[in-house]
Amino acid sequence: MALSQDQREQAERRLRAAIDRLLAGQIPVGGACDVKTLAREAGISRAALYRTWGHLKDEFEQRRAAAWAAGQQPDPREARMARLRDLNERLTSKLARTHAEFTGLKAKHSLVLSELAAKDDELQRLRRQLAEADHLVPGQRRADDQGVVHLHHRSQQSDQER
Repeated sequence: MALSQDQREQAERRLRAAIDRLLAGQIPVGGACDVKTLAREAGISRAALYRTWGHLKDEFEQRRAAAWAAGQQPDPREARMARLRDLNERLTSKLARTHAEFTGLKAKHSLVLSELAAKDDELQRLRRQLAEADHLVPGQRRADDQGVVHLHHRSQQSDQER
């Protein structure tokens, strides 16, 4: 069925009014700032919007793109999704840095534990040597001493002084 000129003008006015409302952020419940909601708000089918008022659909998409490029987000859901995407990107980056730092700290921890175990082994060896040296008679030397002067414990020195 063909539309009269008056019906065409009314539909175009409804479309322009819907475009202005959507781009102003007046998004209906269950809608978005998109062509589907534009057609529904104007009271026409999407097929008619594409077929008959394609120039208004294109105008709507251009104005919406210009608004987004200017930093305006007519659709609060789109703005929220953009914020969440940005937050997700920042948190993902922070998690990657934290993971890298944690991996580095684990490697350093392992190295420090290894060094500590080596120092403990050396300490145990030195304690065994000291215990062996304490069992020697004062003034007696072992074959591997090679001129090393042994220090006696204070308790032994105090016994000798008495």
